[in-house]
Formats: sequence, C-alpha cells, structure tokens
Amino acid sequence: MTKKLRLAIVGAGPAGIYAADILLKAEKQFDVSIDLFEQLPAPYGLVRYGVAPDHPRIKGIITALKDVLDTGHIRLFGNVLYGRDITLGDLKQHYNAVIFSTGAIRDAALNIPGIDLPGSFGAADFVSWYDGHPDYPREWPLDAREVAVVGNGNVALDVARMLAKHADDLLPTEIPANVYEILTASPLTDVHVFGRRGPMQVKFTPLELRELGELDDVDMVVYEEDFDYDEASKLAIETNKQVLVIDKIFRKWRDEPQTGASRRLHLHFHARPVEVLGTDRVEGFRYERTKPDGQGGVVGTGEFREVPVQAVYRAVGYFGSPLDGIPFDERRGVIPNREGQVLDDRDEQVNGVYATGWIKRGPVGLIGHTKSDAMETIKHVLNDQANWWSPAHPEEEAVTALLTSRGVEYTNLNGWHNLDAHELSLGGLQGRTRIKVVPRDEMVQISNGRA
Repeated sequence: MTKKLRLAIVGAGPAGIYAADILLKAEKQFDVSIDLFEQLPAPYGLVRYGVAPDHPRIKGIITALKDVLDTGHIRLFGNVLYGRDITLGDLKQHYNAVIFSTGAIRDAALNIPGIDLPGSFGAADFVSWYDGHPDYPREWPLDAREVAVVGNGNVALDVARMLAKHADDLLPTEIPANVYEILTASPLTDVHVFGRRGPMQVKFTPLELRELGELDDVDMVVYEEDFDYDEASKLAIETNKQVLVIDKIFRKWRDEPQTGASRRLHLHFHARPVEVLGTDRVEGFRYERTKPDGQGGVVGTGEFREVPVQAVYRAVGYFGSPLDGIPFDERRGVIPNREGQVLDDRDEQVNGVYATGWIKRGPVGLIGHTKSDAMETIKHVLNDQANWWSPAHPEEEAVTALLTSRGVEYTNLNGWHNLDAHELSLGGLQGRTRIKVVPRDEMVQISNGRA
C-alpha cells in the first residue's frame, strides 16, 4: 500500500512553490498531497511584491511558477495568515509535516543617530508600496528634492532607479495607478547612493548598474576620487568577469559629460553612514570617507562630509519575521535549521517542521538559488519519516472545513486565475500588460467572484 504524505507549505512565493514542484517530480514512494498557505490573496511572493515593475525579465519567473501551480496537484489557500487563521496545532492535526517558506520582508536595521527621523524610510517598505502590496498605505510622501539611498546591493539600485525615473517611463509596466500619480508629482532632482566600500566591491549586478545609465533625462554622476583602485580592486577586475563589466560601465560614465538633465543620480563610494541630520525631520546625511584596509574591508579616514537631503532610504538588507510556535534566531532573522531541518534552542531537530528560502538561509542569493535550497530541504522531509507527525484528520476536506468554520474568506487557485484575468483586462484597456489590484478586500472579492 502506497504511503500518504500530507504536506503543508506556508508561503506561496518562489521558495514554497519550488519546494512543492521538486517534491512532486522526485517522489515515487509516496502518494503526495500538498497544500500551500499564503497570507496574501495572490501567490508568487517576492516576484509579485519585491521586484521593481520595470523588470519584466525577472517577472518572467512567474510563468514557470504558474506552470507548477497549474499542474492540478497543489491546492492554494490564499488570504490565510499563519498564527491567526491556522496554527501549528492545526497543522499537526491535518499534515505529516510543514515547510515554512515565509521569506524575509522586513528592513534590516541601520543603527545610526537620526535614522528614525520623519523622512527616513526602509527600502523594503518603499518597494512594497510601489509594487502595490495590499498591506501598505496607498500614499507615500515623495516630497523631497534630494534623497539619500544607503546601500550597494540590487535593492538600493532599484530604489534609486524608481525614485529617479520619470513616471511616464513606467507606464508600460504594471505600476499601480496610485503609485504612478504620486511619482508624477515628485519634485525630485537628485538621488545620492552611498556605499561603504569601493566601486569594485559592490553587491549589485552589472545589469542593474547598466540600467541606471539608460534612464531618460537622468545624468549619472560619479566621483574620480572613488576610482583610485587598490591592488585588491585591480586583481578583482583582472580575475572576475562581472567586476570587469562593472568597471567598464563606470569608465564610460566617467568619460561622459553631463547633459543638463532635470535629474541626477550620484554614486558615492567609500562612504560609511554616520548620522542622519535634522531636528524635526531629515535635513541631511553625514558620512565618513573610508579607504581599503588591504584585507578586503575598509577603515575610516577620519574625514567627515555632509550632503543636504530631505529623505533617506536604507537598503542594507532584508530580515525575517518570527512565526508563532517556531524557533527564531533574532540576530540573523532566520529560523534556526540544519539543511532545512528546524532546530530548537538545544540544537535538536523539531519533528515535522522544516524551512526553505530566505527564512532558512537569510536574504542572500537570487530567486533561482531557492531551487537548490528547496532540494536540500525536501531531501530531509522524505528521509525523516520517523519524525513525521501522525495527523488525526489527514483528509483534504478537513482543512477547508476548518477554515470555513472560522469564517476565513480564503482564496484558491481558481480565484487567483480570476484575479489574474481581471488585472490583465485592466491593463489591456490602457494598452498595458497588467494593472494590479491593490486593496486586499477588492482582491478577495474578485478572486471569489463577488466583484
């Protein structure tokens, strides 16, 4: 008799969907039944709500994720919040195991004076706003002429690009209407991006960097003092193709004259954040010039500089959120685990509980890296039969009955198809691919055929 494996996955972003796909393709020993629980009414997580709308190539990943969901072997329960609508105790009653793939959506802290002043924002919050996340305000205070962005990763460049780009150039994308209207009224003239290390030690990709130079009516500004390379930087250019391309892009910008564009995007390197200046709100940004320490890092020079800005965006990383009843590493922002097997405070395995994606390893790597991550976790799920739960009510209809009894207005895969078709039709009316529906209630109503 074929053994049944009832698996719950909490989080329907790329990590959770990849885990489901890998399990379904690899497993021949068990009769597998998978339920995906997602707190938002729509699936795809980071791809839908964490990727800038002018990055259609990355959003193409949705096509692959859609194919997985549409196999008919996975049930989707959207608009269901773990810890409120369904608990760990509930999961133990209905499943053999659970995989948490809840990602990392909070901003990491930047502990400098003034960081909490009005006008200081986290990049993750800004990204969620311009991507139309239903749980974020519809408004955003884009009233600054000069803005600082702190960080040297892809998210920092996304934020800088979205701030500097003219709103009309975003119209071909799926940018929500409220976001377009606010960006259109922005008085911005200058965006300053600050990185603690040198230009050859950045964390962003050549593609992200090159896109900055392609913005219409935006001048790129770099500073010659940042390009006095040390030996480590020269070696990186010689031995790393990606660094070589980045250097070529910078060389091009250094040779290009300013055009007198209405907006400027400044890149500052060797700039360690020291303080956000201001009394009642942000008025400036103070940093210390750094220099290479000869070991791949930097040290301060004791030279401090100030740049007038009226807003600051910190893009220094993402951070995971704790989950009810699940161990959590407050320092790293992840669920403590060994290759996806969740560990308690004595480093012993917690039976039936697993993790994958950024909540497992932290916010590092590109979306595609979650595939290998999920393979590692699924291997342990399948090998840990002795540690599986023995659910009292494993029948599939028991879960729907539970949610219904609690008055949870969940959405399913057919509901997502309804919402997807509606957004595509909204876009088609304006000659665009898609226009996102933003309010949660409206998303649920459309999904469940009540709009």
